[in-house]
Amino acid sequence: MSPTVFREDGYRFHFFSLEESRGHVHVVFCSGTAKSWFEPKVELAMSKGFSVKELNCMETIIKERKDEIKDAWRVHFGG
Repeated sequence: MSPTVFREDGYRFHFFSLEESRGHVHVVFCSGTAKSWFEPKVELAMSKGFSVKELNCMETIIKERKDEIKDAWRVHFGG
């Protein structure tokens, strides 16, 4: 299962249900895919197919909506 947390500027921010316990969010866009941790700080874990500009945009969105992502993580995974 891969629930969508939100969509913004064409990016889909979502979780994979069966993955590591460290807080992170996946991002998909027509050009690629990425994974960023949001705890203890926002940090890119991996990316494929994104430009630096796109990665910077995603990082800004994650930082701005970090509380929303964390709340969705707690609801989806518990705790």
